[in-house]
Amino acid sequence: MDETYALATGILVVYMVIVLAVAVISLVGMWKIFVKAGKPGWGAIIPFYNMYCLFEMSFGTGWLFLLCLVPCVNVVITIIMWIKLAQAFGKGAAYGIGILFLPVVFLPMLGFGDAQYIGPANN
Repeated sequence: MDETYALATGILVVYMVIVLAVAVISLVGMWKIFVKAGKPGWGAIIPFYNMYCLFEMSFGTGWLFLLCLVPCVNVVITIIMWIKLAQAFGKGAAYGIGILFLPVVFLPMLGFGDAQYIGPANN
């Protein structure tokens, strides 16, 4: 019985370390994206403010993030926001879909890569 608990605890610890690593990598990538766009990097860790900044980077106005509070609309507007964010950095729509499904890979690529923030007006 004790071996079962030890095994379950070990699996849980490994899982938590992996989840923490994924969260930190995504956060660091988001921080760099904010800095590239001229926003404060700490804004990436503040709830609601980070969404406001992401929508401001993507659409030009941050107040559209309030649409994320509407059920069903939030899914569509978030997909559009990631695509427009990728375009604001000179990337294509496929890159935005990549951010949507694999943020742990695509956010650091966008943050640490050579992409420059162009702005929402050039989308």
